[in-house]
Amino acid sequence: MGIIGTILIGFLVGVIARFLKPGDQPMGWIMTILLGIGGSLLATYGGQALGIYRAGQGAGFIGAVVGAVIILAIYGFMQRRKV
Repeated sequence: MGIIGTILIGFLVGVIARFLKPGDQPMGWIMTILLGIGGSLLATYGGQALGIYRAGQGAGFIGAVVGAVIILAIYGFMQRRKV
């Protein structure tokens, strides 16, 4: 998958994660895309560390959304601690 496909999937995963996690998340489109891409990476490498996925095998769409929700929760926690 090319960089454009990665960005589009990252955006979609980020939007779904923001929809699933309640509360106010003051971030723009760039952060939403990075959230989705980060969630996919977290799910892929976390799943490989836990033995869910093999090396070279990426996480599925649901795994990417779960990873993005985890990152969004951590981001929200860090924002609250900052204020």
